[in-house]
Amino acid sequence: MSLILIAALPFLGALLPGLMIRSGRTACAWATASVTLTALIGLLVHAPAVMRGEVIQYQLEWMPLLGLNANFFLDGLGLLFAGLILGIGLLIIIYARFYLSRQDPMGQFYTYLLLFQGAMVGIVLSDNVLMLLIFWELTSLSSFLLIGYWKHLPEGRQGARMALAVTGMGGLALIGGMLILGNIVGSYDLTVILQNKELIQASPLYLPALILILLGCFTKSAQFPFHFWLPHAMAAPTPVSAYLHSATMVKAGLFLMARLWPVLAGTPEWFYIVATTGLITMVLGAVIALFKDDLKALLAFSTVSHLGLITMLLGFGTPFAAVVAVFHIINHATFKAALFMSAGIVDHETHTRDIKRLGGLRHLMPVTFTIVMVAGLSMAGIPLFNGFLSKEMMLDAATEAAWNGNHWLVPALATLGALFSVAYSFRLIVHTFLGPKRDDYPAKPHDPGFGMWAPPALLAVLVVLIGIMPALMVGPLVATASGAVIGGDLPYYSLKIWHGVNAALFMSIAAVVGGLVLLAMHRPLDAAWIRARRPEAKAIFDALMRAVTGAANALTDGLHNGAMTRYAAVFTLAVIAAGSAAWFGGTNPAPAREALAIGPVPLIGWILLMVATVCMVAYHRNRLLSLVLMGIVGLIVSVAFAYMSAPDLALTQISVEVVTIILLLLALNFLPKHSPVESSNARRFRDGTIAVLGGLAVGGLSLAMLLSDFSQESISAFHLANSKPGGGGTNVVNVILVDFRGFDTFGEIIVLGIAALVIFAMTELVLNSPVGAWLKQRPINPLEAGDRHPLMMVVATRVMMPIALMVGVFIFLRGHNEPGGGFIAGLIVAIALVMQYMASGFDWATARQRYPYHMIIALGVFAAAFTGIGSWFADRPFLTSNYGYFQIPPMGEFELATAMAFDVGVFLCVVGAVMLALESLSRFAHRAGDRPSPYPMDIDPSRDLPQEAKDA
Repeated sequence: MSLILIAALPFLGALLPGLMIRSGRTACAWATASVTLTALIGLLVHAPAVMRGEVIQYQLEWMPLLGLNANFFLDGLGLLFAGLILGIGLLIIIYARFYLSRQDPMGQFYTYLLLFQGAMVGIVLSDNVLMLLIFWELTSLSSFLLIGYWKHLPEGRQGARMALAVTGMGGLALIGGMLILGNIVGSYDLTVILQNKELIQASPLYLPALILILLGCFTKSAQFPFHFWLPHAMAAPTPVSAYLHSATMVKAGLFLMARLWPVLAGTPEWFYIVATTGLITMVLGAVIALFKDDLKALLAFSTVSHLGLITMLLGFGTPFAAVVAVFHIINHATFKAALFMSAGIVDHETHTRDIKRLGGLRHLMPVTFTIVMVAGLSMAGIPLFNGFLSKEMMLDAATEAAWNGNHWLVPALATLGALFSVAYSFRLIVHTFLGPKRDDYPAKPHDPGFGMWAPPALLAVLVVLIGIMPALMVGPLVATASGAVIGGDLPYYSLKIWHGVNAALFMSIAAVVGGLVLLAMHRPLDAAWIRARRPEAKAIFDALMRAVTGAANALTDGLHNGAMTRYAAVFTLAVIAAGSAAWFGGTNPAPAREALAIGPVPLIGWILLMVATVCMVAYHRNRLLSLVLMGIVGLIVSVAFAYMSAPDLALTQISVEVVTIILLLLALNFLPKHSPVESSNARRFRDGTIAVLGGLAVGGLSLAMLLSDFSQESISAFHLANSKPGGGGTNVVNVILVDFRGFDTFGEIIVLGIAALVIFAMTELVLNSPVGAWLKQRPINPLEAGDRHPLMMVVATRVMMPIALMVGVFIFLRGHNEPGGGFIAGLIVAIALVMQYMASGFDWATARQRYPYHMIIALGVFAAAFTGIGSWFADRPFLTSNYGYFQIPPMGEFELATAMAFDVGVFLCVVGAVMLALESLSRFAHRAGDRPSPYPMDIDPSRDLPQEAKDA
C-alpha cells in the first residue's frame, strides 16, 4: 500500500461513521475500526523493509516551482509514530464503542476521530514541510472538535477554545520557522533539509528559525509556559483524552523535535532552550499532579511532566539521550493510554473522578485495579515494568549533562521530578483502589464489560512484556527509530533490567523512597498547597485573552464602522501614498516606446465612455437610469476589447453585462426608484477629490506600464508558444483558462456556485422572515402594466431559444481554437433561458424545468474535478490536459481534447449559477393569492376569443 493511501485512508474513512450509524452503534464502530486497521496493515507491510534500514518514499509533484509537492517518506521514526497513532487509535475506537452513551452522537465522534488520525499520520509521514504544516494545522482544528465534543459542557467548550488558541498561535510561529529553514537550505523537502546540518547551523537565521520552530513544538506538546491548556482539555470524553494526550497530539511536538534533531541539535542554543524547558516542565508538572484530586487532572499533569522528560532528553543533544527519548515515547504511550482508559472506566462506573470520594475499589473492580496497578507502577518507574527501564536510562543521561558548568543541577532536578512521579503514581493506586470499601459512592462500582477493559488490559500486558523482555519486544524498533533521529551511528546502550550499581541506581532509589515519604505526608502537604498563594495559569490566560480581545475590538470598532465610503477612501489614499512614495522616491526609467496616435474611433469611444461615466455620477440617485448608464459603459468597454483584438474578452463582457443587467432589474423591482441624499456637499466634494486622484493615479500607472518594458520577460510568450503543442488549441485565452491556469478556473467556478447558493440561502432566509411576509402582502401598483407577459415577447423568445442554444453550442465547440469556450457559451444559454422566464413568467418556466439548478452546479464542479483527477491515472499533475486527432470518414479529421470535459464543467456551473440566482430573486415577486398561470402569455387570441367566434 502506497504511503499516500495510508495517509489518505482516515480522511476517506471519515465519511463512513456518519453513514454506518444508521445501521447501529456496533456497525458504526466496526466500520471505523476497519479503516484504521486497513491503514495499520498497510503500514506494517512496509515494516520489514524499514527495519532493514530502508526508507520508503512516495513522490507526487504538484507545484514544484513553489516547492509544494505531495511527498511522503517512511523511516524508523515515522514507523514508530504512525504505528502508535494507528495502533492505539484502533484500541480507542473499540473502547469508545462501550464508553459513549446512547445520547452521544457516535457517528460524529468517530468522524472527528478519523479526521484527527489522518492529520497525525500525515504529519509523521510528510516529506514536504509545507504539507506537514497543513497537517499540523488540521490537528489543531480536529482536536478542537474532539475536545469540545460535549458541547453542553461549558468547560468542554472553554477547553477546546484554549487548546485551539494556544496550539494555533504556536502553529503560526512554526510556519515562519519552517519557511526560514526551507529558505536556508533551498528546498522544502525534509529529506533534503536533514542532510544540511552544517549549512543550517552556520546560517545567521538559525536562531530565529530554531525559536519559531520550538514555539510550535512547545505549544503542541504542552511545555512550560504553555502547559496549562492540556489539563483543561480533559473536559473531553475519556477516549479523546486517552488518544490525544498519550500517543498523538501532544506527541506531535516531540516528533518534530526528534525529526529535526539531526540538524538543529548539538548547539548551546538548542541545549539551553530545549533541555531547560523540558526540565522545568518535568518538575512543575509532577509537583502539580501530586495535589490534583481529579483522576484525569492528575494524569494530565503527569503527562505534562513526562512530555517534559522526553523534551529534556532531546535537549541534551547526545545520541544516548536521543535513544532514551525514543524508548520512553513507546513506554509512556503504553502505560499512559492504559491509565487514561482506566480512569474513564472508574468515572463511567462510579460517576465520579474525585479521588477523595473513592477508595477501596480493588474489592469491587479487581480487573480495573490490576490494570491501573500495572500501568501505575510503570509510571512510577518500579522494576519489571517498562517505565523503570527508560527512567533509569533517563537518570543516567542526566548525570552526563552540565548546565552552565554545573554538573549536579540537572541530575538533582531530574531526581526530584522522578520523586514526585513516584508520589503521584502511588497516590493514584493507593487512594483510589486501596483502603476499606465505602458506602457513599455516587454509584455502585463494578468492572465493566470485556469490550471496555480489554483495550487497556492489552496495553498493560505490553507494559509487563516490555519491562521483562525489552530487547526482544522493542529492541529493533528502538534501534531503527533512534537511528532515524540521530542520523548516524547508534551509541552504546543496553535495554535490560539490571545496569549494575551506578549513580542512576542510587538516584532511582532516592526517588522511590522520597516518593513514598511524600505520599505518607500527603494530607498536611495538600492542606499547605491549598493555602499557598500561587499564580493560576488559567486566570492569567483568561486575563490575557480579555485584554487582547478588548484591544482588538477597540481597534476594529475604530477602523470598521460599517461605512463603505470610508473604507474605500482610506484604501485609495493609502495606495496613492504608497505608490507616490515608490514612484517619486525611486529611479524611473525613460519610456521604451512612444504612445500611438489617437484615431477617430477610439477618441469617439473614449468620449462616449467619459460622458456615460460622468452622467452615471451625476444621476446616480435615479436607480433605473444608473442601470442603463452602467449597461452603456459595459457596452463601450466590450467594443474597446473587440477593437483591441480581444474578442474573447469582448464576448465575455457583453454576455456578463446582459446577465447582470437582467438580475439587477429584478432586484430594482423591490427597491425605491431613487436613492436618498445621505452625504453633505463637503463630504461629496471630499469623496470626489479622492476618486479623481485615484483615477489619475491608476491612469498614470497604466500609461507608464504601457510605455515601459517589464523587468522580466512576459509570460505571454510562453503561452503563445505552447498553446498549440501543449494544450492542443490555437485560442490562447481558452487554453490558459482550461489548461495552463485550469486550477484557477476550477476555483472560480466553485466560488461562482457558492455565490449562487448563498443567494438562494439568503432568499430562503428573507422569505421566511417578517420581510417575506410583507413582500407577499404588498399592494399592487395600479400603474403596472396589466399584460406582464406580452404576446410579441413570448413569440420572439420562442424563436430566439433554439437559435441561442445553437449559437451556444457553436461557441462552446469552437472555443479551443477560436473565440468562445464554456464560460461564454454558458452565459449565452443562460440568457436564452432567462428570456423564457421574462416572457412567460417564473411559474410557467419553472413548471417546465426538468433538472434543479443546484444539481447542475454540482455536476459542473464534479465534471471539472474528475477531469483533473483523470490526469493522475496518466501519472500527470492535476488538470494536465491531453488531446488527439481522430478520423471519421463522413466528418473527416477532427481534434478532441480532455480540456473539453473541463469546459463542460465550466459551462454547467455558469448556467446553473446564473439560473439559480435568477430563480431565487424571482421568488420575491410572488404575492399572497397569486395563482400560477398554465399559459405562456397573458393575452392569447386563440384562447380568449368568445366561443361563437371560435365556432365561426
